[in-house]
Amino acid sequence: MCRRNRRGAAVVEFAIVAPVFFLLIFGMIEFGRMVMVQQIITNASREGARIAVLDGAQRVGTAGNPGVIDSVERYLENARISSASATIEVLPYEPSTAGYGEAVTVTVAIPFDQVSWLPSPFFLDGDTNLTATTVMRRETVQ
Repeated sequence: MCRRNRRGAAVVEFAIVAPVFFLLIFGMIEFGRMVMVQQIITNASREGARIAVLDGAQRVGTAGNPGVIDSVERYLENARISSASATIEVLPYEPSTAGYGEAVTVTVAIPFDQVSWLPSPFFLDGDTNLTATTVMRRETVQ
């Protein structure tokens, strides 16, 4: 008699718990992807800044001599992130104009909805940008 009264209890419990469970799973996927992409763009900005502080640094490269933007785009492409959706800023505009010890800044920004694995970001605003900035001192010869 007691067993018969509890017949649909498992289905009702699953119907209550399943949406919360899946919400948590998708939230972990979304947050994990955000942290991963943030680390990738941080490393990309470091790569660009590393190129920018050396002698002969150029904003955009020439044949055989990769520039700052080229190295950042290459890093993003190797990490399977479309560099077309990324914004890359280099200050000063032409890094070779910075004097010895002057700061060179490389900033990489990308909209999160362009790199999310889910069709549309559930937990973040659609206008959320992931941004990484690296500042290094110029190492030119005096």
